[in-house]
Amino acid sequence: MPQIKHHLTDALLMGYSAGTLPEAFDLVVATHISVCDECRAQMHSFDALGGALIEETGTMAIAEGCLEATFAQIARGDKKTEARPIRKRGTFPAPLQDYVGGDLDAVKWRRVGGGVSDALLKTSGQAAVRLLRIPGGVAVPDHGHRGTELTLVLQGAFRDASDRFGVGDVEVADDAMVHKPVAEAGAECICLAATDAPLRFSGLIPRIAQPFLRI
Repeated sequence: MPQIKHHLTDALLMGYSAGTLPEAFDLVVATHISVCDECRAQMHSFDALGGALIEETGTMAIAEGCLEATFAQIARGDKKTEARPIRKRGTFPAPLQDYVGGDLDAVKWRRVGGGVSDALLKTSGQAAVRLLRIPGGVAVPDHGHRGTELTLVLQGAFRDASDRFGVGDVEVADDAMVHKPVAEAGAECICLAATDAPLRFSGLIPRIAQPFLRI
C-alpha cells in the first residue's frame, strides 16, 4: 500500500456512499478507496449510517404491478456475457482498469502541449474525468477552478504551492485555489483528474486551446 497523506473529504465519501456524485467523481473516489484503508473504512461507516436511516424510514406504497414489471424487464435483458480480460496488477487500481479496459499500456494518449498528454474517459453527466501524463520536471500551466477538481496520483508525484502529492494521494481543489502543479524529476507523473467545470487558465495560449482540449 502507498503511504497516503492526502485523503478524500467526508463530503465526497458521503456523496459516494449516497450515490449523489457525478460518475466522473465516482471513478476517482472508487479508485482511491481501493488503495486507501482509511478512506475505505470511513466510506463503510457512511454506508452503515445510511442503512440505519433507511431502516428507520417508514414504508412507502409502490404502484400496482411494479414488481412484476421489474422482473419482466430483467428477463428481457441480454443474457450473453462478454469475456473480460484478466486483470493484472499494475499502475492502475482495479476500478480504473475496468474503465480503461486494461492498464497503462491500454491508454490512447493525445498530446496537449508542453510534453503533457491526456486521455479523456467516457462518463455520463456534466463532470469530466481524464488521465494525465506529465514528464518529470514539467509543469502544468497555472490555473484556477470554476468548480471542484479531484486529482489522484497513480504514478510518480507532483508538487504545488500547497504540498507534495505522491501515489494514492488526492488533491481536492476548489474555486478558491490557483496552482501550478509540477511533476517531480524521475518517473512520469500519471494522474486521474475529474472536474465539474472548466478550469481557469492564467496564460493566453492555454485559454485559446482550452475549447479544443475540453479541459
